[in-house]
Amino acid sequence: MKYLIDHIGKIIGGKFLQFAENNEIAHLLTDSRRLVFPATTLFFSLKGDRKNGSQFIDELYHRGVRNFVVFSEMDIAPFKDANIILVKDSLFALQELATHHRSLFDIPVIGITGSNGKTMVKEWLNQLLEDEYHIVRSPRSYNSQIGVPLSVWQMNEAHELAIFEAGISQPGEMERLEKIIKPNIGILTNIGEAHSEGFTNMERKLAEKLALFENAAVVIYCSDHPAVSKSLRHIASHKDMELFSWGKNDLSIVKVAQVNHHGQNTDFDIVYNEEPFSFSIPFADDASFENAMTCICTLLYLKLTPAIINNKLQRLSPVAMRLELKGGINNCSIINDSYSADINSLRIALDFVLQQQQHAKRTVILSDILESGQEESKLYQEVANLLQQKKVNRLIGIGEKISKHKAVFHQIAETVFYDSVNLFKTDFTHLHFRDETILLKGARKFEFETIDRLLAEQIHQTVLEINLNAMADNLKQFQQLLRHSTKIMVMVKAFSYGGGSFEIANMLQFRKVDYLAVAYADEGVELRKSGIGLPIMVMNAESGSFDLLLQYQLEPVIYSFRLLELFDAFLRKEAMPPFPVHIELETGMNRLGFDIGDLQKLIEALKTSCFKIQTVFSHLAASEEAQQDAFTRQQADLFLTAADEIQAVFQYPFLKHIANTAAILRHPDLQLDMVRLGIGLYGIDSSHGQRLRLHEVSVLKSTISQIKHIAAGTTVGYNRKGIAEKDMGIATVGIGYADGYSRKMGNGTGKMMVKGRLAPVIGSICMDMTMIDITGIPDVQEGDEVVVFGPGLPVEQLAKWAQTIPYEILTSVSQRVKRVYFEE
Repeated sequence: MKYLIDHIGKIIGGKFLQFAENNEIAHLLTDSRRLVFPATTLFFSLKGDRKNGSQFIDELYHRGVRNFVVFSEMDIAPFKDANIILVKDSLFALQELATHHRSLFDIPVIGITGSNGKTMVKEWLNQLLEDEYHIVRSPRSYNSQIGVPLSVWQMNEAHELAIFEAGISQPGEMERLEKIIKPNIGILTNIGEAHSEGFTNMERKLAEKLALFENAAVVIYCSDHPAVSKSLRHIASHKDMELFSWGKNDLSIVKVAQVNHHGQNTDFDIVYNEEPFSFSIPFADDASFENAMTCICTLLYLKLTPAIINNKLQRLSPVAMRLELKGGINNCSIINDSYSADINSLRIALDFVLQQQQHAKRTVILSDILESGQEESKLYQEVANLLQQKKVNRLIGIGEKISKHKAVFHQIAETVFYDSVNLFKTDFTHLHFRDETILLKGARKFEFETIDRLLAEQIHQTVLEINLNAMADNLKQFQQLLRHSTKIMVMVKAFSYGGGSFEIANMLQFRKVDYLAVAYADEGVELRKSGIGLPIMVMNAESGSFDLLLQYQLEPVIYSFRLLELFDAFLRKEAMPPFPVHIELETGMNRLGFDIGDLQKLIEALKTSCFKIQTVFSHLAASEEAQQDAFTRQQADLFLTAADEIQAVFQYPFLKHIANTAAILRHPDLQLDMVRLGIGLYGIDSSHGQRLRLHEVSVLKSTISQIKHIAAGTTVGYNRKGIAEKDMGIATVGIGYADGYSRKMGNGTGKMMVKGRLAPVIGSICMDMTMIDITGIPDVQEGDEVVVFGPGLPVEQLAKWAQTIPYEILTSVSQRVKRVYFEE
């Protein structure tokens, strides 16, 4: 199914500010960070609260996009070969295009709405029906005014069933979504308080939800909610609409006769068409039972037999939720559920807290509840009753509204309230968290992620200072060595070589680098959460992190057939469009990558995959060593030949890169499409060529905790390894091997800088402390600063003492060491 840009212009009622070429359009884009296929992408410039899409047109144009829909007049001169369509409302235009696209299909379309459970029901229906239908469905939770049209746009001639979610927060929104989805099968999961703030009452919210079923042939719902049943019966009486209900009352089409939760399962009996049937699901919670009943009714409506349905139910697998349990400070357990804050999800989260048996004490950190639609005093009284019922020992309320109603929480043993997160953080050290389960439950606007990080933060006197000015100058020096067409990827893996990921990535984003690379997905997630929008390559993607790759638009390196097959299968399961990946070839490093001998097998696998190849690359094993230049050349030749063979098969271009920091300096002919800058950014010239005047950007420093004066012959440290050859002054410094200071530095091997002079280590390195000989250094006092590496004591010197490389010294600095960033 092809769309040409002139046809799209007519569909959305737009005016061409400029028509360059009648391009074919296959992909719609509203977020510049998610660009995959520039040549066939149409970018809709949407108006936002803080940023407008028009701010990204120039960037997208330079990345190859040539088709744009805009909502205001603009200077078209810089975009000479672009098609630019002017519309009154670009969001409405996007929706009009999706509405037209939907009208071309005559297949069953399931539209799901409700306060909770939409995504779970959608995913379970896909699991239950994928053997019978070729299904298209909403990726993730694409249920908004933007997400729905992007979901519907995925429909093509091969699909036999569509499943789309619809979520709303304001009156009038569902009418627009109904025109786009046009479901002939409607599902209402439930009606609760989530996202109720925009509605005057629950009846108005229900009426808005039910607008999705304006043209549905059937609506599937739970009849145990009187208001829902009443409203649907009224609507059905004026339309040719079937009501397919389930519930415990006798009027239900599917009557629930008995429910039995046991262990990790739920068994239940139903009556359908006057016949009894028994079912079982591998879940024990009420929400899973309700979602399963909705799915069962849908399958019954689609004419699947109860026996087949029950067999399929056993294959149901959990759908990843946003509740997170992890260890915290002082032997605490942290449950982070800061995705939303409403009374129903609070109840679910508190049930999860009760399941945790690690600690007797339970603390809840709760923000204002913003989307309830309830009168505030009644709302917070209900919250207080719930917390008491769930045996919460301590409540920390954050927000002006919950603080205003603090009196209703008087039955909880310990309470404290703050008007803002910042006030909570100011008072954090006085709250004394220890040996307890802590639930973080906050509306997204409160950014409880900062509290989450605080609960894991370790206070430490040792700091690593990073000079961002020096780092930016190092970057500029490397950029000046590159051809204008060569892009630059910066390695920020291993906590940015020990320097701290976000702050460095933020500087790199400001300096307009093209790509970032991290080792693992969780490093990329932290960058995304901190607002980094640059493309991010993940070098060691693991199957357990696939969901994070999709959620945070992280691009994995595919280096083996096993990983290729696993990720391709995952993408198909998630119904995702072609996803950006990077292909690593093995040319001599013998670490990771596809062997050149398997190239044809690789090409065949890529041709049928759900991947969009962003780059093909390899690793040089010894680019810094002149005596290995012949081997480096051999690697490059193998790589270029293989990359060209892959390129010959695919019609779209991808980037090729093999040069690392040393190769940028020593092998300029290997710049290709992109280079990878690593330790050079941090001021380390691994080629030792002195070609650039690089600055070391990091200073690791600590302080003297105590000074002792000892007599000759006295021993120092564990195993009495240090022996005073004369009367000495020794200082205990607050850094040890747990901070990343290698034990190889012990017994005089390593030195630290005190008052501008080197002080040798005496004795063994302890976990948290190191003793140094300060004899002969005048005016040293407790509390004085000690430089571990920095000006006058470069990282390379420590590497020589420890018989290692600067990479290891930098990346060994543990994360409990506080990072301090500064600009001169």
